[in-house]
Amino acid sequence: MVERDDFDRSALVQTALAARRQAYAPYSGYQVGAALLGASGRIYSGCNVENAVYPLTTCAERSAVVKAVSEGEREFVALAVVTKNGGSPCGSCRQTLREFGEDIVVIIADTTGAYRETTVAELLPDGFSVADLT
Repeated sequence: MVERDDFDRSALVQTALAARRQAYAPYSGYQVGAALLGASGRIYSGCNVENAVYPLTTCAERSAVVKAVSEGEREFVALAVVTKNGGSPCGSCRQTLREFGEDIVVIIADTTGAYRETTVAELLPDGFSVADLT
């Protein structure tokens, strides 16, 4: 079991940077890569995949989450996301991550490897959760 404070942040950013190179972004030109660290220690990568019907575009972060969940992972320690300019995850990605925990570390990096660190709770204060369904 990987702990929140005991993982290689640089390696996670490098995995996200490599995933970014696989992005399909013919419309925006804004390539995004993500690397999601499961509690098991396994890393799941994802990239954005655009579509001419814009709402059907899939973000890199959600791509990584779907890949991880489809392979049986349910607990996450950290996510690294890499864009050209260090852009933050969108609202949909924040809410998707929130489904799996507010304490997930989120590393937001640019293509030089410079990054800042936050958490899902800090990115999505007062987020909607299963508790709100009751």
